[in-house]
Amino acid sequence: MATQSETLGSQSASRGDGVKPRSDTRFFWIMAIIMSLVIVAGFTLNLVMGRSSFDAPWTYHAHAVIFMSWIGLYLAQHYTIHTGKYAQHARLGQVAYGLVPLMVAAGTMIMIVVAQRTGGPFFFHVSEFLWSNIAVMWCFGGLALWALRRRRYTGWHRRLMLCAMAILTGPGLGRLLPLPFMIPHAWTITTMVTMIWPVIGMIADWRRDGRIHPAYYWGLGLYFGVFVLSTAIAHTGPGMAVTEWLIEGTAGAERPIEAFLPPDFTL
Repeated sequence: MATQSETLGSQSASRGDGVKPRSDTRFFWIMAIIMSLVIVAGFTLNLVMGRSSFDAPWTYHAHAVIFMSWIGLYLAQHYTIHTGKYAQHARLGQVAYGLVPLMVAAGTMIMIVVAQRTGGPFFFHVSEFLWSNIAVMWCFGGLALWALRRRRYTGWHRRLMLCAMAILTGPGLGRLLPLPFMIPHAWTITTMVTMIWPVIGMIADWRRDGRIHPAYYWGLGLYFGVFVLSTAIAHTGPGMAVTEWLIEGTAGAERPIEAFLPPDFTL
């Protein structure tokens, strides 16, 4: 077994999959900055334009603190590995084991709260918003934990984590895109745009190595599969029944379940 492990480790390192060499950190550091800025920009734009405010239930603030903590950790991890602070990177990585499950729980909770409080953004179908949002949130958790389990294989670790982070850019991108004009496909368009980040990674791999790392196929493939399946479930009889049961008797049930433009809508 020892000989086999050494052989596999040597082969992984030669492909850039192993612990050493830690190369190409600049690309992942830049991608981490850009994806984080997109998320922050989306929420900042909404605040500036008066579309949202800090006057919201505590669940919104708890969700925001948890997810902003992840952005800080994600940036810190890429900074430490890019600057060669490997021991610090390893110590910070232990935080993610607790933070990822907390994010999945908080993300699931906030989707239910929003669906009951408002039915979600008017440009999204309520059932799509509920089912697919929760499903891709769990997909994020699965990919992030998989990436943590593969931390000794840097090729897999970085790319799986990038695919996981791509999922989280949805709320930021959704606030930057003119989604009211994309009804009834606003949810699909938003999700597909988030997939551009792994595609950029694939292009970078191809240009540098002449091949695409399999982590991207797995990460993006799982994300796409979860999105398609969850969106389909949202429109089935049982899926719609669960959605209607969750919002029954709440303010969210007062809006149309389909995406719509409010009569007083203005840019």
